[in-house]
Amino acid sequence: MGAAGSLTSVSGFHAVAAVRKAVREFLRTAPEAVDSLCVAVSGGADSLALAEATAYTCRDLRVTALVVDHGLQDGSDAVADKAAATARELGVHDARVLPVSVSGPGGPEAAARRARYAALREASAGAPVLLGHTRDDQAETVLLGLGRGSGPRSIAGMRPHDPPWGRPLLGLPRTTTRAACDELGITPWQDPHNADSRYRRVRIRDEALPTLEDVLGGGVSGALARTAAQLREDVDVLDDLGEELLAAALTETRDAAETSPDAVPEPAVPVLAAAPAALRRRALRSWLLGAGVRELTDAHLRSVDALIADWRGQGGVWLAGDFEVRRARGKLRVEPAAAGSITTSDHR
Repeated sequence: MGAAGSLTSVSGFHAVAAVRKAVREFLRTAPEAVDSLCVAVSGGADSLALAEATAYTCRDLRVTALVVDHGLQDGSDAVADKAAATARELGVHDARVLPVSVSGPGGPEAAARRARYAALREASAGAPVLLGHTRDDQAETVLLGLGRGSGPRSIAGMRPHDPPWGRPLLGLPRTTTRAACDELGITPWQDPHNADSRYRRVRIRDEALPTLEDVLGGGVSGALARTAAQLREDVDVLDDLGEELLAAALTETRDAAETSPDAVPEPAVPVLAAAPAALRRRALRSWLLGAGVRELTDAHLRSVDALIADWRGQGGVWLAGDFEVRRARGKLRVEPAAAGSITTSDHR
């Protein structure tokens, strides 16, 4: 088995060519040139097809396959070793297995994702990491966002360029990567978790999407992916405007008072209050993330926004990570919550 494989079938030939073209187009539109690339490889069809296409297309770059062993199944180490060996056969310069420990809140799926991304980020040493998400994965992500009611940012799905992550295959269906692997003579690993109906994404893939395809007459995955792309464009514009609003609000307070260089800047309430709610909440989100607050939800942002738009002299707003946002003297302040302070996360 070589990097190019034996290209005999027309449909298979086109599948291999499509994956390689997707990688070329992705690199052509990348924000900056690179001298090395990493590819996250699970042993499944998507990541193996991506590894081959990257090795073939980027012959002048050092390409490293990174295989995360979550240790959640018996024999996972052997699966990881085989995935690394296959990636080498497909032409990557090096392949490394990264054992991780999966634990923490949010259930096994969320914990595994956190461990995986942390390991990939550390092992990549600053190089871009290409992920094998396809158009079908994008459609599943959009439906999950719709079901959670988590707003346009979630429904906008995954970004092709999201440093250090790159997703060249978001425009291709999963059938293309499978056909490419068939053509290349690869037998991908079938993760048992991908058939486990206890996971919500599996049920969306196996039940919800096929039902929508049947009811709506096909093309649903492509339509959802296009919707995500359109929303991303809108979200990007609104985010930029939100950053401009935040900069104006911080300039107002920075000019009016002397503050410690290490202090979290405090935005001016009047500047924020004059803006539309959609921009105001984006400015607040950026400000809070910059202050170290994580796991922000729409409810959190609306509660903080109520300190501006629905001000009645209420107390502070508690946020995850034990932060508190208060309004004082026409400014917003975020700091660690004081012991015993009375706060709320809902002012509506």
